[in-house]
Amino acid sequence: MSTYSFNSLLLLLCSLSLFLHQSLSDIDDQETSHDMNWWCSKTPHPEPCNHFMSKDSQSSEPKDKSEFRTMTVQVAMDHVIEVKNHAKNVSQTCRGKRKKLVWLDCEKLMDDTILQLNRSLDGIKSNSTDFSDFDAQTWLSASLTNIETCLSGSNDLNVSNILQPNLSTNVSQLISNCLAVNVEFMDAENTTQVGGFPNWLGASERKLLLSSSIDLMATTANYVVAKDRSGHFQSIQAAINYAVSRRVGNQRIVIYIRRGVYRENILVGPTMGKIMLVGDGLRYTIITGSRSVAAGFTTYSTATVGVDGIGFIARGITFRNTAGPQNGQAVALRSASDLSVFYTCGFEGYQDTLFVQSQRQFYKSCYIYGTIDFIFGNAAVVFQNCMIYVRRPLWGQVNVITAQGRNDPFQNTAISIHNSRIMAAPDLRPVIGSFQTFLGRPWQQYSRTVIMKSYLDNLVNRAGWLTWLDSNFALSTLYYAEYGNIGPAASTRYRVKWPGYHVITSGNVANKYTVASLIAGRAWLPSTGVPFTAGL
Repeated sequence: MSTYSFNSLLLLLCSLSLFLHQSLSDIDDQETSHDMNWWCSKTPHPEPCNHFMSKDSQSSEPKDKSEFRTMTVQVAMDHVIEVKNHAKNVSQTCRGKRKKLVWLDCEKLMDDTILQLNRSLDGIKSNSTDFSDFDAQTWLSASLTNIETCLSGSNDLNVSNILQPNLSTNVSQLISNCLAVNVEFMDAENTTQVGGFPNWLGASERKLLLSSSIDLMATTANYVVAKDRSGHFQSIQAAINYAVSRRVGNQRIVIYIRRGVYRENILVGPTMGKIMLVGDGLRYTIITGSRSVAAGFTTYSTATVGVDGIGFIARGITFRNTAGPQNGQAVALRSASDLSVFYTCGFEGYQDTLFVQSQRQFYKSCYIYGTIDFIFGNAAVVFQNCMIYVRRPLWGQVNVITAQGRNDPFQNTAISIHNSRIMAAPDLRPVIGSFQTFLGRPWQQYSRTVIMKSYLDNLVNRAGWLTWLDSNFALSTLYYAEYGNIGPAASTRYRVKWPGYHVITSGNVANKYTVASLIAGRAWLPSTGVPFTAGL
């Protein structure tokens, strides 16, 4: 994770502006006498709103709040396309491996931003029961995160910004306006669970996740990958590419990966939805790579496995990056897959092990190893019944478990760690007193992390949380909270006194960070010994 915070001053000013303008929720939808200037004045960023709305020859004065929402998303998407085309022209003059790599990242991220904005626009226009305003808020949040991820690549490799700064700022502000407008339409939406798993999983998928039978996996799988040539493929990427090219309709593709160490970097692209990878267990099926920022990659492109396609599922696999602590940021798994599930998986690395980039994600009974900011990103993500192991870093380094990247007050993102265990890995245990370990630090202005009903071992510093590079950055705008934790380091008596830090005492407040609320579905899995009430 990069140590650069984007537009932090701008975002702080934006948050203040929200208090200076009347909320859209106070607007009478039947009001028709207001011009575009009036509508834009109700957004966090009125100037780009006015400029690009008036620039769009198709725009007319909105009749109501709903029409204004549609227009804000349309204008944001049009401008992203314009910026992408501009950046593509600039990229043709890019010289050097690093600049070209940054451009390749940004091209993918802007394509995905266009996809997410288009999904939001189609959903808003359709009034379909398959679409919710919460969906739109998730996709809009991902769109904004994509722009920041693109910009961070330039900083990772110390190259000039591939996007013209004022163009990228306008894009971020236009998407921020979309988030602020859409939030007014959101209601608390509860969906149901089936057998303890999220309701977007079908019966056959739940059966595969729960089964202990290798024979079932082999017979149910569409394709088998095996190092010993006993399957359809020896390469996981080859299996994914072939399966997607031969898919008919939108059915789930199940790929069974037999035991072995697979040394490859894998990409599950945005059009590769509904892929399920099933291994022989996290000790036996391992996907490994060694890319790092020190070796000339962006944090984004260091990932051993990168996932963008919607509805990705993995079971019984370890995702590993072996770059080591001396090579800085080195991601084992990067996920921007909406409605994704990782069950009994392992994630092994040092700095930046697990990049929960964006969208709704759920991790159950997983093992996560790392040192600095090793669970980071801007997804709406819940870790439940997971084992989080802090490893031994380099001398002089400080361990930080989370670095959440929420950079807009209206994004519906957070890291929630529930009913899990935070402990020292075997290599740290003998020297535990020589290194400081913290629960998290604010990567972005509105960083949000909650740890609930979890076990905190004695490696955690009693202050709990760490500032960003010894600064006062985001201490008032972040939201860090603890609820009902146990263990030697669970006491909050000596925790930080920041305005944004909270000790939650109410179950109603804690419920906002459960699976049911944070990822929009009552999706609890059976507890492994810790009793809980509905939602907790």
